[in-house]
Amino acid sequence: MSATDAALMTAEEMLGHFARRSLSPVEVLQAVTERVARHNPSLNAFAVLAPQALAAAGESEARWRAGRPLGILDGVPVTVKDLLDLAGHPTRRGSRLSDPAPVAEDAPSVVGLKAEGAIPFGKTTTTEFGWKSPGDCPLHGITRNPWNPLHTPGGSSAGAGAAAAAGFGPLHIGTDAGGSIRIPAAWCGVVGLKPTFGRVPLWPLGAFSAVAVAGPMTRTVRDAALMLNAMARHDLRDPYSLPDDKRDWRDGIEDGVAEMRVAVLRRPGFDAPVDWEGIAAVEQAARLLMEAGAEVEEADADLPDTRSIFGRIWGVALARLVHGFPETRRHMLDPGLLEVAKAAGGLSAIEYLDGEAMRVAAAHAMARFHQKYDLVLCPTVPALAPLAEAPIGDPMQALWTNWAPWTFAFNLTRQPAISVPMGFSANGLPRAVQLAGPMYRDDIVLRAARTLEVAQPFAMPEFE
Repeated sequence: MSATDAALMTAEEMLGHFARRSLSPVEVLQAVTERVARHNPSLNAFAVLAPQALAAAGESEARWRAGRPLGILDGVPVTVKDLLDLAGHPTRRGSRLSDPAPVAEDAPSVVGLKAEGAIPFGKTTTTEFGWKSPGDCPLHGITRNPWNPLHTPGGSSAGAGAAAAAGFGPLHIGTDAGGSIRIPAAWCGVVGLKPTFGRVPLWPLGAFSAVAVAGPMTRTVRDAALMLNAMARHDLRDPYSLPDDKRDWRDGIEDGVAEMRVAVLRRPGFDAPVDWEGIAAVEQAARLLMEAGAEVEEADADLPDTRSIFGRIWGVALARLVHGFPETRRHMLDPGLLEVAKAAGGLSAIEYLDGEAMRVAAAHAMARFHQKYDLVLCPTVPALAPLAEAPIGDPMQALWTNWAPWTFAFNLTRQPAISVPMGFSANGLPRAVQLAGPMYRDDIVLRAARTLEVAQPFAMPEFE
């Protein structure tokens, strides 16, 4: 991290400076917003900035001067994905058909972060209603990758991934229904955690409520754990919200992986594609985990074909979404979204419920698999970040060939999974690997990710 640019500090570094009074929340926010002003025009990571953030930073600065910080994140800047509510701002969801009126309430994850003193200073871009992985939407256009703006940052948490990699503050809220945190994290070279389903409450529930979660996108694993502390608190608005777990998710994060059993997963229920860069990243991560004392071996989880399961959930959710708009206005939606909705609109109730039964069977298979293995290691993405303006073609085919073949299985099973940077490709773009653990064991996923991070440090992109 930069010793001179406060915007590039981790959240933990910022908090240390605040406690020593060597840097103030106002100075940090000014550094972040100045960096946004310089670099966001070429990246397009923001849907809107929050002007009230400066006043909030001033209030935080006064609390630190008085020795009474509000919570564990007092004064740390954070961004909010524009699928989630931030009071006083509209939630546009990347769509020209969304309501432009400001919302009155914060989403549960925003409530938790604000309660600990974090300062939301902007909303980041998303694909329309979070439907796809390339980082563009009809409302805000194309979001670009800080490592190379010709490439996509991924989606649907496109702006969060780009903002994290560009140094627009340390903490960013993403959401993930099929890989929408982990895919942009992989393509942008940052850390993206999909927590256990229900760990971080969601409200309002979106189109993919049966598989979707909110989670941290950060530049370090420790910051992801710190951010999870604030986000993972029960909220009665979400009927799936887990009870509070009072732990600090950083506890034990440095304990390593000695004697853990790690399965290298080659088939997430089908022959998922992966390029040689992805294979090399997994092999490198396996070697590092073995050097840290883990037992690593290839294994098959005997999953059903997860394409068939997720395709039904994804397609029916989008068909329901589209039919919620008047037919005369549907032409304003992303054409690919309309294509998927049309293809899935004729699915019968029996076929859909059969898919749900297969989802539970997949979760059962993974639970049995984790009786033998503590962790699963596999690619996050099938290839390096595509070009930002590359045509999609058949979106259903793209889902399990170009976008999310390695991520959506863990949404179906609802277990925690994290994407961690793993060096660079031959063309300078980031590589990544994915780690998944049993339901509710977010702690060991974070421990293993931290082990890899320490063994394979990762630098952020340089700007002129």
